[in-house]
Amino acid sequence: MSNTPYIPGSMRQVCFHGGGGPEVIGIETAPLPVAGRGQVLIEVVAAGVNRPDVMQRGGKYPPPPGATGVPGLEVSGCIAALGEGVSALGVGDEVCALVISGGYAEFAVAEAGHCLPRPKALTLVEAGGIPETFFTVYSNVVQRGRLASGETFLVHGGSSGIGSTAIQVAKQMGARVLTTAGSAEKCRFCEELGADAAINYREADFAEEVQRLTDGKGVDVILDMIGASYLAGNIASLAVEGRLVLIALMGGYKVEALNITPIMLKRLTFTGATLRPRPNAEKAAIADGLRRDVWPMLDAGAIRPVIHATFPLEEARAAHALMESSAHLGKILLVTGR
Repeated sequence: MSNTPYIPGSMRQVCFHGGGGPEVIGIETAPLPVAGRGQVLIEVVAAGVNRPDVMQRGGKYPPPPGATGVPGLEVSGCIAALGEGVSALGVGDEVCALVISGGYAEFAVAEAGHCLPRPKALTLVEAGGIPETFFTVYSNVVQRGRLASGETFLVHGGSSGIGSTAIQVAKQMGARVLTTAGSAEKCRFCEELGADAAINYREADFAEEVQRLTDGKGVDVILDMIGASYLAGNIASLAVEGRLVLIALMGGYKVEALNITPIMLKRLTFTGATLRPRPNAEKAAIADGLRRDVWPMLDAGAIRPVIHATFPLEEARAAHALMESSAHLGKILLVTGR
């Protein structure tokens, strides 16, 4: 890619023709978005595919009011233009960025404060697999979960983009890492990434295995994407003063009956967050923390996004089908060919 990007009169972008399965995904030609005050226009090289994109396609996770309906929450590429008031970045800078929507396109707008430099050890395509998962893991495991060196951490779905990121970050922080996954292959993948133990949830009760692996103590922090169906097991898995952080509800959002006594006896903390609706200033603060605490690890190659597969924009249907199959190990990316 040139350091002085060519800005065309139009671009390709992915669109949804109504709500439904991957068959509603199409591609269209559209005008380029315009960077507003405090924003940058990025010539996109790669865009991450994430479960919220699948939910948006199904009509369950609409973009915020005023945002484009083009899906995509993270991109990497080269800055093509600066909005008013942007001085810390320059045209030609190679960055990855968290975006509120619009990533599945040849150009996307991002807040300047949500951009981070391409890590030295990664290609620009690989950097497209960083923002959504690393912003999510850092803000929830480090900031909200307060994971500390020497503690024990459990992440569900360790072979996913979030899970593979959480395993690496937690290990680098000095934690003992446990994870769950749905097959022997996925468990091996998690252990190769650094997990101290991986529990096949299809063959064993994860809460019983956690108790066995921790000699009855339990874990200090859990990062959970499942929700209601795992709540009782998560409570049983937590140590005294343990923290449960919820970031998705793949297993439901409503619990019919639950014994809450252990919450009091073990002095547990329940918290959770979503990333997309948070104010720009809060996301910028997460970016600052990543730049300080995590970017040196990425620059040195100590951690990295695990890229399972890349697809051209025109094959977004196949990318979504793979995401929904849960057969992937790590991140799925769309690439523009620019």
